Amino acid sequence: MTMRLDTLIVDDEPLARTHLRELLSAHPDVHITGECGNGRDAVNMVRELEPSLVLLDIQMPELSGLDVVREIGPASMPAVIFVTAHDAYALDAFGVFAVGYLLKPVQPEQLQAALTRVKSIQAPVQRDDAGIRLTDTVGPPNGEGSDPERLAIRVDGRIVFLNIADIDWVEAMDNHVRLHLGSRVHVVRGTLTNLERRLATGFLRIHRSTLVNVSRVVEAQPWFGGDFVLILGDGTRLTSGRSHRPQVQRFLRQSL
Repeated sequence: MTMRLDTLIVDDEPLARTHLRELLSAHPDVHITGECGNGRDAVNMVRELEPSLVLLDIQMPELSGLDVVREIGPASMPAVIFVTAHDAYALDAFGVFAVGYLLKPVQPEQLQAALTRVKSIQAPVQRDDAGIRLTDTVGPPNGEGSDPERLAIRVDGRIVFLNIADIDWVEAMDNHVRLHLGSRVHVVRGTLTNLERRLATGFLRIHRSTLVNVSRVVEAQPWFGGDFVLILGDGTRLTSGRSHRPQVQRFLRQSL
């Protein structure tokens, strides 16, 4: 079954919105649910329409594209592909978990690649309705019959065992968690707090919605207000949050 992407286009330039509509017309699985020209309207439309994807400009009146994501919150924000004329915001964009960052004028092959990534990330959510449930398959740490090195999840009626050491990072999204293992992504029901207790050793909570395998961290860059951007071996950039700043600072001190 083809996945449908309900898409919101946000750009203050009418010609830019027209260009995106024309490019998206080549993708029958993309349904444009709406469009708007400023950040404040974007916040309202995301909350009202609940799209699965937002093509979002960065420099806009009232609220920037980055402000839109921050106001809605990464855990509640649908997938975002930033579309901008400037490359200076790339680090900021991936700090709020953008799926893609496209420079204007957008080329068809670039949009195709970004849409493919969105579908690969969101596909497990469709399977989740068939019964993936973290709380049914993961016991407490050191519980009877638990395997300290593997995590069991349900996928399409099957039980799949994941090596915990293979998990790069985990993000919270509403009442689900998204497990990133290289190019694979698994989405399961549950909370990040419960999963954190299960994973325990080797994983660090750096943000209320982000848990990272510390063995995957290859670089740490100072960020605003004492926070950090942690860069993984595959180039993924994860930004720490204020409430978890002490844990991150302790990890970095112990690593020196």
